[in-house]
Amino acid sequence: MTEKLKLSAVVPASLDGDRLDQVAAQLFCDYSRSRLQTWIKKGELQVDGEQRRTRDKVDEGMQLSIEVILEPEVSWEAQEISLDIIYEDESIIVLNKPAGLVVHPGAGNPDGTLVNALLNHCPDMVNLPRGGIVHRLDKETSGIMVAAKTLPAHHHLVNQLQERTVKREYCAVCIGTMTGGGTVDEPIGRHPKQRKRMAVRALGGKPAITHYRLVTRFANHTRIVVNLETGRTHQIRVHMAHRKYPLIGDPVYGGRPRIPKGASEELITTLRSFPRQALHAQALGLIHPASGEQMRFNCPLAEDMVALLDVLEREDPFLPDEHY
Repeated sequence: MTEKLKLSAVVPASLDGDRLDQVAAQLFCDYSRSRLQTWIKKGELQVDGEQRRTRDKVDEGMQLSIEVILEPEVSWEAQEISLDIIYEDESIIVLNKPAGLVVHPGAGNPDGTLVNALLNHCPDMVNLPRGGIVHRLDKETSGIMVAAKTLPAHHHLVNQLQERTVKREYCAVCIGTMTGGGTVDEPIGRHPKQRKRMAVRALGGKPAITHYRLVTRFANHTRIVVNLETGRTHQIRVHMAHRKYPLIGDPVYGGRPRIPKGASEELITTLRSFPRQALHAQALGLIHPASGEQMRFNCPLAEDMVALLDVLEREDPFLPDEHY
């Protein structure tokens, strides 16, 4: 589905004599500079009805106009897949992603993804980069996500993520008993030998900061709340494993299930059969792209996480006398 975009603006005195691409970025701030530069080069962004170069100077009073057909950004197909929608308006859609659902098509997952479902729900999202997706959750991580429904909203949300103003909060259940919370400030990059894994890497890694707070201490496990400053691939899983508190059920960074000494049959069965990393995105805070309103959304824990915590409460209670 194609969409026609028509915009115009007059160069103010404050931008008199500046480069065309710089002025366009100020006047049409809902769109990325790279996209505006492309429109200038194609003649779809004109000055007083004429095509100019990106580096050309523009004067006060000149009119910049954009007339362009927004071609589809993705070739993925719409599929009828149910969505658990938490909030939706003309600009954004906030939803609860179940564990097991891949966010976007890729190697081994050509379809049946969240993006395929979103394109069915809102066909115009085909015109957006990555089908409106601005951040992702791992396949086996459940919880809250936001996607953009318009190009300005997409640009706005991407900028918020880059400026670290989006607040993301997770519930995680770790192996091991913590005594308190903390911060992990360690760079993350590709594992040097296992390319499907990430790792803490002092050389070549990208900055990654994870804050965590203790919620419930069990005898052999800990429930924590995690807040991210950055959004690296597998960040929480890598950082908690680095701290020697890997997530229950994590097949990549947690190793084999660790069965506590003297564990009940119910606890043994629960730990061995938990099907995924015990990680759920439970809250999201952002500035609404259109209204500028500060918004916060919450998402209840997934049923398997609730069941896991119930078993830990009963079968792995923290008994202070046993530890001191």
